Amino acid sequence: QVQLVESGGGLVPPGGSLKLSCAASGNIFSITAMAWYRQAPGNERELVARITDNNATTYAVSAKGRFAISRDDAKKTVYLQMNSLKPEDTATYYCNVDLLLDPVGVLDAWGQGTLVTVSS
Repeated sequence: QVQLVESGGGLVPPGGSLKLSCAASGNIFSITAMAWYRQAPGNERELVARITDNNATTYAVSAKGRFAISRDDAKKTVYLQMNSLKPEDTATYYCNVDLLLDPVGVLDAWGQGTLVTVSS
């Protein structure tokens, strides 16, 4: 089995910062792309940021210049540093990992979600 454990969510005032983490564990051979999505109440889940196995990054327009995605392959962990947070960033954030299983197989895995609330 593969598990994704997220942490780092919480309540932060507008303009504040948070850093989310998502650690993968289990029968993982290698990890290709890692990403963060978010879903606000009443909205569809949307991509926030994505990083490939050669560290190429993609950001949603709303995240560019404020958020930074990074990964530590030794720890099988992806991070999302969020700065200058706005109330509209309030959502449940999910990590998503594309990985190769040991010994065989592929998996598109999702974390359980961590709530980020931006409010004064």
